[in-house]
Amino acid sequence: MSVLPEKTHRQDAKTPRKDLDPAEERLASSIVDAAIKVHAALGPGLLESVYETCMAHELEQRGHHVKRQVVLPIHYGTLKLDAGLRLDLVVDDLAVLELKSVERLLPVHHAQLLTYLKLSGLRLGFLLNFNVPLMREGVVRKILQKGAPGLPGPLAGLV
Repeated sequence: MSVLPEKTHRQDAKTPRKDLDPAEERLASSIVDAAIKVHAALGPGLLESVYETCMAHELEQRGHHVKRQVVLPIHYGTLKLDAGLRLDLVVDDLAVLELKSVERLLPVHHAQLLTYLKLSGLRLGFLLNFNVPLMREGVVRKILQKGAPGLPGPLAGLV
């Protein structure tokens, strides 16, 4: 699986990437701006569910379609498993947002997002850790390369 280097601060997270189409790039910028606004208003140290509710509201105010706690089944051959996987937020059916409020992001958090992207069939994902002094330190953007091997699974129809 080919993945672009992660972006860990606002300037890089908002820098246009040649492999994102203009709609994905606008969305990525809007997500980062919304996270910064929510963090500026609430600060660090709250539960993830609080940030999830506020991020969903902020993104909807910006005209985005937001789905919360999207169930993500696992398909293995002819088997369909409901393993309890839930995507925190899916925005405009283009991006997965995994929200955290932790002391520091661990490798397992990065792996979780990459797996969610692969299983959902989406390419753009964000790890947003709100438990940081400045939100730009908590923004990590992941992009699966086009044509990267993965399990097909567009999110259409998932609840």
